[in-house]
Amino acid sequence: MTVSPERSTSTVPAETVAARPVTATARPRQRLTPFWRAVGAIAWKDLRAEIRSRELVNSMVLFTFMTVMVFSLALELDREARQTTVAGVLWVTVVFAGMIGLGRSLAAEKDRGSLDALLLAPIDRGALFFGKMIGNLLFVVVIALVLQVLLTVLFNVTLLRPLLLLVVLLGSVGFTAAGTLLSSMTVHARAREALLPIILMPVVLPVLISAVRASTAILEGLPRDDWFPWIQLLAVADVIFLAAGYGLFDYVVEE
Repeated sequence: MTVSPERSTSTVPAETVAARPVTATARPRQRLTPFWRAVGAIAWKDLRAEIRSRELVNSMVLFTFMTVMVFSLALELDREARQTTVAGVLWVTVVFAGMIGLGRSLAAEKDRGSLDALLLAPIDRGALFFGKMIGNLLFVVVIALVLQVLLTVLFNVTLLRPLLLLVVLLGSVGFTAAGTLLSSMTVHARAREALLPIILMPVVLPVLISAVRASTAILEGLPRDDWFPWIQLLAVADVIFLAAGYGLFDYVVEE
């Protein structure tokens, strides 16, 4: 009768000692996964909601098509003007079509009442910023690709080039990063649709100028020294806007 208690008490410390190293090695891996898991969940939520409704993409595509048709009819008889202004038409359309998506990104969450739930969720506010920004970036890149195809057909200028696709991606990242941050500031305003373009255009002006200059130099076939500095400036602007969005989103999203 005295042997069984000794055996039972001797086996308990062995199990606890064997379990301690497993928990100690598992803790460091679980620190980073919630952030990126939340980023992916928020971006996937926005993508699924847009696939079901198609409200945002349809309005952006319609605006893009109407803008391209207006410029195409205005420059129909001047081939030289088409070749010199196609980069400006590309980025003006991308910016104004992107504003439609940026204005509705957080505004739709506030109208549905889900913005408060996102802010109260046990996730980092930076994850909310990156999730919203990635969702906006996907929509802007899709619109930019559709726009490049339309301009190639209507303006008779080949826009589907690898370097130009890189410029479009870098410009879209900087534009959506700044736009997501500023849209979080105007989401609680009454005239948020009119206020967002007013405060967004001066901020993204360096990105817009660099993207237009780089796109024009690439389309005209200029040497590397004419377009590479503008791509470097785009990359620097992207890093600045991403860092500013991650650091300031927690403060500007509050009502």
